[in-house]
Amino acid sequence: MTETLTGDARTQALAPLLAAGWALAEGWDAIEKTYEFRNFIEAFGFMARVALWAEKLDHHPEWRNVYCRVEVVLTTHDAGGLSARDVELARRMDALAATP
Repeated sequence: MTETLTGDARTQALAPLLAAGWALAEGWDAIEKTYEFRNFIEAFGFMARVALWAEKLDHHPEWRNVYCRVEVVLTTHDAGGLSARDVELARRMDALAATP
């Protein structure tokens, strides 16, 4: 079973994500971010690229797409909160969003 991030490991893992626009979700142990693209095709393409990584990492986001926006929430349900899996997927998502 995956373990939740705690203490210094949590602080160190989340610091770069929080600096990159991720935020702690209100009311539960999760992180969230909204990505904005120029149009629906770019937003959908981003989601398709993320889906490939999510399958490889066996970790899937909770997300919502409306036109050019993709709203994402990451948490590890079987761990009951944030884990290294969320951090890794968040990093991959940021890298994919920065790639045309």
